[in-house]
Amino acid sequence: MAEKNEEEHGMAEAPGGAVKAPKRKRKFKSLIVFLVLLVILGLGLSTFILQYVKPNEYGIKVIRIGIDRGVQKKIYSAGLHYVLPFGFEEMHRLPKDIQILELTNHPETAARSARTEKAAHIQTSDGFYVDVDVSILYRIVDPYKVFTIIGPGNNYEIKGIIPQAEPKLKDAMGDLTTEEFYNSPLRVQKTEEAKAMLNKELNAKGLEVDQILVRYFIYSEEIQRNIEEKKLKDQLVFKNQAEARAATEEAIVKKIEQEGKATVAVELEKGKAYATQRRAEQDLYTRQKRAEADLLVQLAEAERVRLKNDALEGIGAERMVGLKMAEVYKGLDTVILSSDGPSGVNPLDLDNALKLFDIRKGGQK
Repeated sequence: MAEKNEEEHGMAEAPGGAVKAPKRKRKFKSLIVFLVLLVILGLGLSTFILQYVKPNEYGIKVIRIGIDRGVQKKIYSAGLHYVLPFGFEEMHRLPKDIQILELTNHPETAARSARTEKAAHIQTSDGFYVDVDVSILYRIVDPYKVFTIIGPGNNYEIKGIIPQAEPKLKDAMGDLTTEEFYNSPLRVQKTEEAKAMLNKELNAKGLEVDQILVRYFIYSEEIQRNIEEKKLKDQLVFKNQAEARAATEEAIVKKIEQEGKATVAVELEKGKAYATQRRAEQDLYTRQKRAEADLLVQLAEAERVRLKNDALEGIGAERMVGLKMAEVYKGLDTVILSSDGPSGVNPLDLDNALKLFDIRKGGQK
């Protein structure tokens, strides 16, 4: 009975003075209760007192009770912010990053985070209708204006850009004809006009459009077929014109090539004629110089003979002839000549011998 009372009051001790298990269990339970209360308090603080604004968000605080009631102009950036619980204060969040509005009849082709609506149904200036897939990239530049003029939450989509997107696209792109939709530069020009119209309407509400991108456009099957056939015919005409221009240019190129070849041939012949002329002039000059040289040699030889003859006709020539005749006679063993009469030869008569060889005229000594 005593042991039972000790266990109920938690006073039983083990040998050596250690507290028994029931008392330890009570302390452990108390610790768990304290931790649970601490977690609940932390959750309450984080839920009702501290609220987190993400890096890609704007924070707008609304005070419901107090002196400074209403929407606060201060824009809260990323982080934890103090908010009174129980509806006294509220923290609203608006996206800071780029938003996408997809106007398309094929939602599966749109971006994951994009808001999708039906494709823009636009009537062309020549009376036909075309469904245009458009991507509109925009952002919130003044969250206070968006919140106070358009409203909280996703009202910037529902009441802000969606009601304005298609009408402004119709105003800008409705000036195009059916065929002009295929003109990319003109189509881009019209999307820029639509962008300017949207910004003129939305900037006052805190929104700004960055880009309008036309992804695709679809006519009715009959109109599409007619346009494609006409485009094919136009392309065939352009192809034929291009081929005709190409043939003309090819003929011009061939003509220029032939003229160039003829010019080269003429210049080559001129070069050959010039070379032949220069060689002929060279040969003529060589022959002239050679003839002049031969003439000079011959004249010199004639002058030598003349000088020699003159020398032979001068003083001492008779003696030289006599000596030459003596040499002639020197080789003869016996000469039989008539020594009498007018034709007689007396080898001892030198004067007569000179007259005989026509060296000395008669009576000259």
